[in-house]
Amino acid sequence: MRDNDEDRYLAEHNPHHRRRNTPAFTFLAWGGFVLSVAFEYIGLSTLQEPLYVVGYYAIAAAFLIVSCLVLQKTIRDNEEDKLPESDEANA
Repeated sequence: MRDNDEDRYLAEHNPHHRRRNTPAFTFLAWGGFVLSVAFEYIGLSTLQEPLYVVGYYAIAAAFLIVSCLVLQKTIRDNEEDKLPESDEANA
């Protein structure tokens, strides 16, 4: 989970620092997530299949959500590892 510690540190030392994610983007990300989970729930609840089939799709959907979260964190961490360290951190 992104905690924006870097943004707080940079804002303390630079009053013109802008946060990475605007409130509109954060709302869009959460809104898309909530809508996708709601639509998945509606789809599973109206599916006319035996319970074991619905359960299989539900587990697959949960696995997809978790794997997406892990993938985005891994990509972010790998990209941050490629950034050069600042001179202030080495001092």
